[in-house]
Amino acid sequence: MSVAPFLRGVTLLTATVLVAGCGSGDDGSAGESAASSSSSGSGGAFPVTVETAFGDVEIPEEPQRVVALGWSDAETALALGVQPVGASDWLAFGGEGVGPWAEGLYDEAPEIVETLEPSLEAIAALQPDLILDTRSPATQDRYDALSAIAPTVGQPEGVGPYLTTWQQQLDLVGQALAREEQAEELQAEVEQQFTEAAEAHPEFAGTEVAVGAYTSEGFGAYVRGDTRVDFMETLGFTNKPAIQDLAGESFFVSISEEQVPLLDAPLTVVFPIFVEASQITDNPLWQSLPAVQQGNALVLDDQTLVNAFSSGSALGTRYALENAVPVFAETLQP
Repeated sequence: MSVAPFLRGVTLLTATVLVAGCGSGDDGSAGESAASSSSSGSGGAFPVTVETAFGDVEIPEEPQRVVALGWSDAETALALGVQPVGASDWLAFGGEGVGPWAEGLYDEAPEIVETLEPSLEAIAALQPDLILDTRSPATQDRYDALSAIAPTVGQPEGVGPYLTTWQQQLDLVGQALAREEQAEELQAEVEQQFTEAAEAHPEFAGTEVAVGAYTSEGFGAYVRGDTRVDFMETLGFTNKPAIQDLAGESFFVSISEEQVPLLDAPLTVVFPIFVEASQITDNPLWQSLPAVQQGNALVLDDQTLVNAFSSGSALGTRYALENAVPVFAETLQP
């Protein structure tokens, strides 16, 4: 699969720095020794069986060498106390391949594996006894190739490529590692943070929001199914109906220059992708929006915060809650 079409499709949808991420496995930490999974704190007994879109996956024994290939699978395993020996760096963080919200959870950095077309030879050389691929291109060919190496946990039944939610990811990884109790506790903690944030900001409830993106190809908007819109709606916001009505099979819709007024809302939040924030703020079309003129529009130019949303992980979501909610509240002020 070539990078260019992917950037126009999935990468655009997920608002990430995937170009660098796709190449990160070429010169990552291949020469480093792999970190091994922590076996302490296992919450259950093996064997376990995990239901996925590709059928039931049986994991006969507690995994000691986990390779985390799916988007944020490594962060999720780390959050549950297991250190993958190999992982993909979808957001091109470098180093250990995880966001700052997961720093310090490795004793030893994993070997970084390519994202879109991972080297099967490199994966096999790590001698994994479990492969996590819960948020990925989700093709049958990819699953078949990986499952020939080790038991592979893909996305849930009925979930398309890259559409696994952070809750579903926690559930799948928790089952695969027999750490369901820890997964449930972490999910409850994050959901409690959402509840507390919504209660602290009753002005969010029912307020329409437009969640957009800007790339070298122009403006676009997110619809339900994207982590950003789901995040906002969990806080009480409502995705702007005129945008939601454009939704098709994708969770991202392109917006022509004539349609840019669709981004006008009581709160407008736009993510710059592969462009400087100034390319948005200096754009006459952006400047013409009433939300911009009234001060109710926000261009997120903090790359760490953008990546937190893009990670779609429990840990990244916690970071976004802590750091984005105050900014949303400030932007909504009359």
